[in-house]
Amino acid sequence: MFLEAAHVNLLRGSNGISKWSRDVHDFQGENTMAAQRLVEYADARPEVRAVYDDIMATRKTDWINHFWNALANDPATLQRTWDSIKQIMAPGALDPLTKEMLYIAVSVSNQCPYCIASHTASARQKGMTDAMFHELMAVVGMANETNRLAAGYQVEIDEQYKTV
Repeated sequence: MFLEAAHVNLLRGSNGISKWSRDVHDFQGENTMAAQRLVEYADARPEVRAVYDDIMATRKTDWINHFWNALANDPATLQRTWDSIKQIMAPGALDPLTKEMLYIAVSVSNQCPYCIASHTASARQKGMTDAMFHELMAVVGMANETNRLAAGYQVEIDEQYKTV
């Protein structure tokens, strides 16, 4: 699986300010550092806490994941992204499990280990089985292969597939 192994250390400095480090072993086993500190609820500015509160209420949870903690370094981006994802992932013509599985498929294609992990967990909570995950990975793999073949061969689109 594409998941990264991560180890997070949170240290308190003598002045009480959070210091952090994160050792990540990526796909090749190389160490990388997170680019942004994680903004915990207790350390968050009021506008960030308001978004965190909405995330927890909407998701019916008592914690904020690292994705949102990282985005909180830029409150405007945090707010905009949360507003968008809340709207897009809300019930609609596609059921919530289908939306999560689509998110996994795109995350695999974009090679985003964090999104793969978080949306796989969410899809499993919504009922995705191992068999569904395996079939999804087969479809993602086949789509990526045939997309690259069609692009490489520069295949002309059939008239029957063109939309007006």
